[in-house]
Amino acid sequence: MGASAWDYYVPYQADLGAALEELHQRVFLAGDYYWVRGDDSLPEEERRPRPSTPDELWADEWTQHSGTHSVLDVFHVQREDEEPEVCAVQPVTAEEARKAAGTERLTRAHVPAIQDLARDRWYGRCAVLHDDHGRPQEIYFWGWSGD
Repeated sequence: MGASAWDYYVPYQADLGAALEELHQRVFLAGDYYWVRGDDSLPEEERRPRPSTPDELWADEWTQHSGTHSVLDVFHVQREDEEPEVCAVQPVTAEEARKAAGTERLTRAHVPAIQDLARDRWYGRCAVLHDDHGRPQEIYFWGWSGD
């Protein structure tokens, strides 16, 4: 299948990890992810209904290999000073924002300028986006995942 790009906007909150957890819940409950066991290309006897919990989703060996092609494939937000980890979200640093968009106070208008900061499969990024008055308004999560 190959990797898939994904992106989401959520209301701003200071705790990026909590925002990611809430986004996980929303995406899982909405079924807004790839469920490898539900793929129409599978023989009927290999298909399974969607899991009822995230633990059930990740207990499936096929999902562990293929991922969900969504934000569910990243599990926590790192600190800015940490080396990037597989299956984690790394916040955009002030230096990266300045270099990519010319400002530290990113807005939705800057999203095209920062999207290339998520280059590698199985890594996510996030950025706080501001309103026209410079106040934090939302968080943008994006990345690539899936096999």
